[in-house]
Amino acid sequence: MSTAATPDPATAGSTHGAAGPGSAGGQSRQSILTLTMNPTVDLCWEVGLLEDIGKNRARVRSVAAGGGGINVARHVVRLGGRATAFHTAGGEVGLRLNRLLDEEGIDHVAVDIEDQTREALVLFEAQSRRSYHIVPPGPHLHDHEGQQCLDALARAVGSCPYVVASGSLPGGLPDDFYAAVARRIREAGSRLVLDTSGPALRGALAEGVFLFRCNRTEAESLTGQPVCGFADARALNEHLLGTGAAEIAVTTLGELGALCSTGHGHTELYAPPLPGEALSDAGAGDSMVAAITTQLASGVDPVSACALGVAVAAAAMLTPSTEPFDLDAARSLRSQVRTGFQTDARRQDL
Repeated sequence: MSTAATPDPATAGSTHGAAGPGSAGGQSRQSILTLTMNPTVDLCWEVGLLEDIGKNRARVRSVAAGGGGINVARHVVRLGGRATAFHTAGGEVGLRLNRLLDEEGIDHVAVDIEDQTREALVLFEAQSRRSYHIVPPGPHLHDHEGQQCLDALARAVGSCPYVVASGSLPGGLPDDFYAAVARRIREAGSRLVLDTSGPALRGALAEGVFLFRCNRTEAESLTGQPVCGFADARALNEHLLGTGAAEIAVTTLGELGALCSTGHGHTELYAPPLPGEALSDAGAGDSMVAAITTQLASGVDPVSACALGVAVAAAAMLTPSTEPFDLDAARSLRSQVRTGFQTDARRQDL
């Protein structure tokens, strides 16, 4: 589980240890590799009521390794799959990140960088039950560090059938970095699942990925128009599939649910009613991507995989900050996810 790398490209990305908890059977189940170029150490504090004068006394709820791909790896393991988290790590915070992953039992490949890994703060106000996620931009990587990461990633892919690239890019990396990742993954014979935003997104989609997940905000950045419902999502997904940007496109629509589009048509997946108050959507996207990829790696069809993803995302909203979703809640919500299938000619409720 403990993983280390040195700045020397010949040794970066070396991996040690066995599968983490929940790997359910060792080597018979192929591991999903996740990529986190801009990880965090997530500090979650709780206050009773946030006051604008005087001191706010807080208690530490949790300290955990974070960042898109790391969160996805954690949830893959929680769902019974195997995952290896590939990430950068720099400075004292990077060392702490590695220790936290080791303590949690998550396999990981760390590539050393010069600049300091970032810390993020989640502030949970108990009285209002609101969460505030405060995230700095992160470190600055040099050109040679970006190349080192690409080379180490190509070695780390191995026989992993799926690679999940999730989260933002740190400063210093070019906008076409995820496009370069997509090429490396394709050359390795694996499938890339992409969940990101910003300028790097367009470059990756121009290269083409296996599955792309976006939320409303990211969808609007691509279309330049508000994405309010399933019709808007369908227009975007049809464009993504038609241009070869993705083989599977999943656009999430908040409380409405999500649209999963493949070459066979479009399926509306309606979010189930929550059994309690929604506390935070901070971990919903990562949870959804983890569920979809775990299911795909097990041979499940994309629509069924997305249905579990919608349920897991809903379960994640019942927990504060980025705390893990409840498995029993996710299983219960899965049975309440309704679907409607569309082709150019018809729509069929299921």
